[in-house]
Amino acid sequence: MNWLNPLSFVHTNTKQIIHFHPLPYRLVSSAVLHFKAHQHSYYLKLLKVPRAKQEGELNSLGVQIMSEAISSKRLLGKVAIITGAASGIGEESARLFAHHGAHVVIADIQDELAKSVVESIGFDRCSYIHCDVTDEDEVKSLIDQTVGTHGRVDIMFCNAGIISRSDQTVLELDLNDMDRLFAVNVRGVAACTKHAGRAMVDGGVKGSIICTASVAGSTGNERRIDYTMSKHAVRGLVRSAAVQLGKYGIRVNSVSPWAVATPLLTGALGLKEEETEKVYADWAKLKGIVLKKKHVADAALYLASQESAFVSGHDLVVDGAFLCS
Repeated sequence: MNWLNPLSFVHTNTKQIIHFHPLPYRLVSSAVLHFKAHQHSYYLKLLKVPRAKQEGELNSLGVQIMSEAISSKRLLGKVAIITGAASGIGEESARLFAHHGAHVVIADIQDELAKSVVESIGFDRCSYIHCDVTDEDEVKSLIDQTVGTHGRVDIMFCNAGIISRSDQTVLELDLNDMDRLFAVNVRGVAACTKHAGRAMVDGGVKGSIICTASVAGSTGNERRIDYTMSKHAVRGLVRSAAVQLGKYGIRVNSVSPWAVATPLLTGALGLKEEETEKVYADWAKLKGIVLKKKHVADAALYLASQESAFVSGHDLVVDGAFLCS
């Protein structure tokens, strides 16, 4: 078919100029509406359906298409907080959650970077609150501000984390560095789970709490023992919190990615994103695909949505069978 304007086209076979009734399509993709409406209009005309009935049919079609589009928004109307969302997996998740209808509150300490993410997503769908997760008062303030502004917290994605600054083998373990890492990876996650859980209980919200763990939380490693310990701790937190908060209808899960070329990892390795991906692709068990931030964000979206309504205490591994070997 050949397009003449948004309201008519020439059918390739019959050469007929087909017109259709305008639809209220602004809420959904105009391209989808145009295609479906044109197609539907063409068949109505072939069947010689009276014009008045055609308009009724097309208006019904518009409602149906908009309903389908709205139902595809898996977090529509939800309020989600994501820590460490100025970059990496957190940023990718913020974009995905907002796309699926949530209002996303980005919590981070990288102010300028976080503000640029908010601006790119849109101020109507995203906002930023500075929060250092190692400071419990700041975590509590983050939750309180979110509830004060949006009335509730439906989703808490405890994603902020850091990696060891050195090899950190057990014989050369720097306990001060370990304390610094635990303050973010363990204490920060616990504080976010605690205060988000309280807000959900107080508000009667059957919410979802997600924590970023790691495949390191399911195995031992030759170095970075402090990071490995911290991710084991996160998995223990998730299991216990799931048991304790279940009676309130609150789900608690973790997502455990393998090596993702985030700024955190590339910085630790001193490699570019493409170089980091190539290194780990060579070690991967699942070939023909490279683990991306989006794959982890997709897993988090599943745990945040009602598609995982009876999933709690679970560690969703995104590792391409790495742990199977």
